[in-house]
Amino acid sequence: MRFGPVPLWQAEGAILAHSVALSEGRLRKGCTLGPDEIVQLQAIGRSEVIAARLDPSDLHEDAAALAIAQALVPDPEAAGLDLRPVGTGRVNLHARSAGVLEVRADRVDALNAVDPMVTLATVPRWQRLAAGEMAATVKIIAYGVAEASVRAACAAGGEALRLHPPRLQRVALVETHTDPNARALGVEAIIRRIEALGAGLTAHLHSPHREADLAATLAGVEAELILILTASATSDPHDVAPEAVRRAGGSVDRFGMPVDPGNLLFLGSLKGTPVIGLPGCVRSPALNGADWVMERLICGVPVTAQDIAGMGVGGLLKEIPTRGRLREAK
Repeated sequence: MRFGPVPLWQAEGAILAHSVALSEGRLRKGCTLGPDEIVQLQAIGRSEVIAARLDPSDLHEDAAALAIAQALVPDPEAAGLDLRPVGTGRVNLHARSAGVLEVRADRVDALNAVDPMVTLATVPRWQRLAAGEMAATVKIIAYGVAEASVRAACAAGGEALRLHPPRLQRVALVETHTDPNARALGVEAIIRRIEALGAGLTAHLHSPHREADLAATLAGVEAELILILTASATSDPHDVAPEAVRRAGGSVDRFGMPVDPGNLLFLGSLKGTPVIGLPGCVRSPALNGADWVMERLICGVPVTAQDIAGMGVGGLLKEIPTRGRLREAK
C-alpha cells in the first residue's frame, strides 16, 4: 500500500486518509474517491489529498478484517459467537449466549505477530460473558494490508475463540452452622452468581459444623454441582469440610488457590459430581477466585488442580473492604 499526498488527477480510486470539510457537509476519511468526490474537492480549491492507494497484492481493510474474523470463527453457531457487520476495518465478535470464553492465547499471539497492521484483542481467557457481550475485536490498523499477511493471520489464528455455554443447571448449596438459630449471610450473592449462567439453586441444605454431620448431609445430595459454605473458614486440607467430603466417599483434588480473594477454596468430587468448598469471600458479590472455578464447571469446562495452580498470574483481584482480615493493615 502506498500512502501520502496524491494529486487529484491521480486520486480516483484512492482512499481518503483524513476527513475534508466541504462547503456543504464533509468527505469522511476512509471513503473511496470517485469522480463526484474529486469534483467536490476541486470546488473548494484542493489540488491534492492525503490518501492510501492499494497495490494489487493488498486487501481493503474491511475485506481483511472479515476474512480474519471468519477464520477465527469458521462456524459461528458451533463457536457460540456472532460476527457483527464489518466497517472501518473492524469486526466485533459477540457472545450468542451467556458462557465463558475459551481463548487459545498461543494462536492469538501468533496472529498478532504476523503484521503490525493486523490486530486481534480479546477479553481475558475464561471470562464470563452475558448474551450479546463483546468477546473480541479484529481491527486492521491501516486502510489496506498485504493479502499474504491476511492469509498468514488466518492460518495462525484459526479457531482461536469458542464460547462455552452453561451445561449444568442443578446446583446444591450445603451450609454448615455452629448456631442453628444464626441468620445465614451471603447466600443471595451465591444465588446471583449461578443464576447469571442459567443455573439454579435446586437444593439448599444445612448441617452442623461437624465432620460426621456434614458427611451424612453430603451423601444424600442429588445435584450436578455441590457447593459447601462453612460457618468457620476452612483453614487446612484436613479441616471439617474437606474431611467430610472424603468421609462421604469423595475426594479432594486441591486445597487452596493462588487467587486473592479466594485462597481458601478447595475442589473435589463426590460420586462423579464436582464439589467446591467455597471461601468466605463468596458472601460478597465482588469477583473472587471461586467465580473462576464455579463458572467453568457450570459451563462444562473441567477444572483440575493444575488449572488452579495456573491462576496466579492475574489472580491478585480487587480487595473486598468487608473482609475480616485485609491484605495490608490500615
